[in-house]
Amino acid sequence: MPENNEMYEQMGISKEVTAYGEDILEGLKDRFLQIDRIAEYNQLKVLKAMQDAKVSEACLLGTTGYGYNDLGRDTLEKVYANIFHTEDALVRPQITCGTHALALALSSCLRPGDELLSPVGKPYDTLEEVIGIRPSKGSLAEYGITYRQVDLLGDGSFDYEKIEKAINSKTKLITIQRSKGYQTRPTLSVEKIGELIAFIKSRKPDVICMVDNCYGEFVERIEPTDVGADMAVGSLIKNPGGGLAPTGGYIAGKKEYVENAACRLTSPGLAKEVGASLGILNSFYQGLFLAPIVTANALKGAVFAANFYERLGFAVIPDGKEERHDIIQAVTFGTPEGVVAFCKGIQAAAPVDSFVVPEPWDMPGYDSQVIMAAGAFVSGSSIELSADGPIKPPYAVYFQGGLTWEHAKFGIMKSVQQLLDEHIISL
Repeated sequence: MPENNEMYEQMGISKEVTAYGEDILEGLKDRFLQIDRIAEYNQLKVLKAMQDAKVSEACLLGTTGYGYNDLGRDTLEKVYANIFHTEDALVRPQITCGTHALALALSSCLRPGDELLSPVGKPYDTLEEVIGIRPSKGSLAEYGITYRQVDLLGDGSFDYEKIEKAINSKTKLITIQRSKGYQTRPTLSVEKIGELIAFIKSRKPDVICMVDNCYGEFVERIEPTDVGADMAVGSLIKNPGGGLAPTGGYIAGKKEYVENAACRLTSPGLAKEVGASLGILNSFYQGLFLAPIVTANALKGAVFAANFYERLGFAVIPDGKEERHDIIQAVTFGTPEGVVAFCKGIQAAAPVDSFVVPEPWDMPGYDSQVIMAAGAFVSGSSIELSADGPIKPPYAVYFQGGLTWEHAKFGIMKSVQQLLDEHIISL
C-alpha cells in the first residue's frame, strides 16, 4: 500500500529495499499459513492447560517472604506440566536465565564420579564454564563430574556408532541442545530428538535425557518431553514468556528430577515449598498465554530473513524452504563488518534504544568478543527483535525474535538497508 511504503521511507527504508522485500513476501503466503495453523493448535493447548489447572484470578496475585502456599506459583507449575505432559515443573523468577536453568538441572542430577555426555557436539558457549570445558569456579569438573561429547556428522545427523561407544557405566545424564547456538548446524526437530533418545535409552535405560529447549517452545505441535525427554529446560525471556515475563526459567520433567532441581535452587528440605513470586505472576501467565502467537510472529520473521538473505547470496541456516524447529536464523557473512552492520540495522529498528550503536565486547561466559543488538522492553529478551554473534570465523550472525510480525519485517529490512548503506551488499 502506498501509505505503508511512505511510512517505510520515513523510517529510513529505501523504495528499492521495500520493493525487494515485498517481492519475497509474495512467495511466502503458504509458509505463513502453515505457521498460523501450528500457532492455533498451540494456543488451544495452552488454553486447555490453564483451564485444566483451574487458573483463577487469585493465581495472578503474588507472595513475599518465604512464599509458602503460593497458589499462583504452584498452579503455574501445574500449567507447565500440563503443556509439556510431564509429572511436574519448576517455574521460578529465581531462575535468572536459560544458562542458570540448565546449570541447575545438570548440577542437581549429577554427582562426583558421574559423566555427562553431549551426543550433538559442542554445547552453547555459556555452558562451557558450567561444565568445565573452560575452567571456572563451581564448574561440574570441580566436583569430579567428567564430560565427553560426540560431534555430529558432516550432514548434521547423529553419529550413532560413536554415541554407542561413548555411553559407559559412568554416563548418568545426556544433554541434547535443540537449537544451534553459535554454530552453523541444523536445529534438531522434536522427531529427531525422539529418535536419538530412543536409541540412547535402548543402550542404557536408566540414563537421564535432558533437552535444552531454548528457542524451540511452540515452534512445533509437540515438545521434547512428548518423545521421551526426562527434562525440558528453558528461559522465560525467550519463547514461553511471550515477551511479557521480565525474568525466569523453567524445568519440566519427571517429578524426581524436578524435585532435585528445586532442592538445589532453594535448599534441601525446602525445595518447591519456598520462593516468593513477588508480584510478577500476572506477566508469567499472560506471557505464556500469548507465547504461541508471539512465537509464530518470530518464526515469520525468521523465514522472511532466510529468504531475503539467501536471495542476496549469503549462506543461511535454515535455508528459505526448510522446515523450522526454532526461531533462530543464522546468516553467514564471512567478515566481521557484515556481522556488525547487520546488528546495527536491527538495533536501529528497535522501539527502545534505537539510537544506540552496538559494538563487539568481551561478554562474560564467551571465549571471543560478541556483538548484541536488542532494544527490548525486557533486557536481554531474545523473543523480542534481536541479533547477536561472536566476532570469529565464520562470522555468522544469529537473528531471532519479534513480538509482532510487522516489527520483525521492518527489522530485517533495516538490516538490509544498513548493509546497503555501508556498501557491503548491492541489490
